[in-house]
Amino acid sequence: MTNHTPPKAILLDIEGTTSSISFVADELFPYARKHLAAFVEANPEVVAPILAQVPGDDPVATLFQWIDEDRKETPLKTLQGLIWAQGYADGELKGHVYPDTPEALRRWTEAGIKVNIYSSGSIAAQKLIFGHSVAGDLTPFLSSYFDTTTGPKRDSDSYTKIIDALDLAPSELLFVSDMVAEVDAAHEAGLQALLIDRAGGAADVHSLAEVLP
Repeated sequence: MTNHTPPKAILLDIEGTTSSISFVADELFPYARKHLAAFVEANPEVVAPILAQVPGDDPVATLFQWIDEDRKETPLKTLQGLIWAQGYADGELKGHVYPDTPEALRRWTEAGIKVNIYSSGSIAAQKLIFGHSVAGDLTPFLSSYFDTTTGPKRDSDSYTKIIDALDLAPSELLFVSDMVAEVDAAHEAGLQALLIDRAGGAADVHSLAEVLP
């Protein structure tokens, strides 16, 4: 893949881009659900302020209901992050990354291109995936992290905020995602953007090896 204007920085999505979509759905979420009740019982002081934000007489039951409904509630996300952190620390969890991901991170970093992450998962969860990945600690290759506290990933204003935070011109940042709506929003904000499809479908690239090789 060739750019007429080489970017100074790259912005990467996680699910479907650097990592398997199924990792979050099939490993992280079930792990948090399985350990939620025991974690709450074993860490009363830690979870007390989190549970205080959960409505109802039985906050744990409400949390399970939110999981079943795939709700994006902050107390649930916070608690899931704590459970995952324990799982990573215990070695029970390893963050999935595709084999070309660490190779690409090293290649870009060595070329002086700063690599940043923008995902719907919290910044804390992002750091856990890359800090405890199947390829080892990849966080030394990452400069900045952004999540939905910056704004929705399908909103062009979110990418404008990221540009400002990184102190770049729009054309100096290249965004890579597997979601057409996100790529369109990045284009609207003036970024360079590529659609990736690891299954080989219609897209700009099919692996990170094709991005600024």
